[in-house]
Amino acid sequence: MDQDVLNRILEAQTNEITEYHIYQKLADKIKDPHNSKVLEQISNDELRHHNIWKEYTGVEVKPKRFKIWFFYIIARIFGLSFSVKLMEQGEEAAQVNYDDLAKSVPDAHRISADEDMHEAQLMEMINEERFHYVGAIIRGLNEAVVEILAILTGLSLVLADTTVIALTGIITGSAMSLSLGATEYLATKAEESHLKPGKSALYTGFATAITVSLLVSPYLFLQNTHVAMGVMIAFALVIIFFFNYYIAVARNISFWKRFGEMVIIAALIASFTYLIGYLASEVWHINIH
Repeated sequence: MDQDVLNRILEAQTNEITEYHIYQKLADKIKDPHNSKVLEQISNDELRHHNIWKEYTGVEVKPKRFKIWFFYIIARIFGLSFSVKLMEQGEEAAQVNYDDLAKSVPDAHRISADEDMHEAQLMEMINEERFHYVGAIIRGLNEAVVEILAILTGLSLVLADTTVIALTGIITGSAMSLSLGATEYLATKAEESHLKPGKSALYTGFATAITVSLLVSPYLFLQNTHVAMGVMIAFALVIIFFFNYYIAVARNISFWKRFGEMVIIAALIASFTYLIGYLASEVWHINIH
């Protein structure tokens, strides 16, 4: 057998035994009996794939322990839905490898078909509460990032005391969390959807409160308003990046398009409030020390 083909089979064998352990670990931890049974079946299929590749290589390979724990921790923190979808992206790349291997190894066709079936099973299986309330979380986070970013940017040019700016942000953010939570409650109730209005309100309010806390925090620990503003903007970009990545993976949509749109919107609004703050400070000479 060609050495290049053998190396790719060894890589596929390692991936299969690694994914066997990942699915097995997830199956042991989730509570839903149906989901657990599906994951158990898929883990057994991954082990069977590993054994097929082993017949070609004759080598015992070790699983990638880091990858196993990485996806397990991701599932515990961000939910099974996100973890499985993130792993499926890797399997899509692996299928390209299988299609290429099929030219030399006939069994690759069968394994590739199994991987397609896995994806269909997993998409049908996923039924997490937090996944259904992603829309409520999005609304809370988007409002918090855009509005608090704009408010704190404008105040940073007028107020010299970072503590005062932080206090203003906390008061504004608290009111925003309660207001958005109440709005989400009424909107969900009016829609008469399968979502619970109370939980929708909690998800929105919680997402808003966490985002506000992160954006205000630099003003609590730094004395220079411009430095605090720079750190706050960096925090905002990190929040926008990671949350949009989560949404892109969870909903199978374009990450860079969503990320770019939100950055542009936040930047335009922050620039406008920065201009207002500049005019107030330098032209109208409104400064509070």
